[in-house]
Amino acid sequence: MSRTAEIKLTIDLDSANLPTRIEWQASEGQANGPISCESMMLSVWDSENKTLAAIDLWIKDTSIEDLNIYFYQVIHKMADTYLRATKNEEVANSIHQFGESFGDSLGLINRSTE
Repeated sequence: MSRTAEIKLTIDLDSANLPTRIEWQASEGQANGPISCESMMLSVWDSENKTLAAIDLWIKDTSIEDLNIYFYQVIHKMADTYLRATKNEEVANSIHQFGESFGDSLGLINRSTE
């Protein structure tokens, strides 16, 4: 038996077309309504053309500090997803190492251990 799941994004824009609010909702999610967030990345792969289409958004009031933490976590999540998809531990570890170097260069590593 197959089924369809839906993910809905709602983006409020200001007069300069900058996001002021991002909400998402998943038909199979745990929440009973939309969930607010400050940034998001959506990537879809076109295997026929071997190209990536992406939507990267953050609300205009998101702090640089929050974006730094967000990207740090995204890099590690990408490594985990890559490992699940390919079973290539060597490359996944390399991505994680890059994430740690990225976090260290921004002072995120020391902050989390203090």
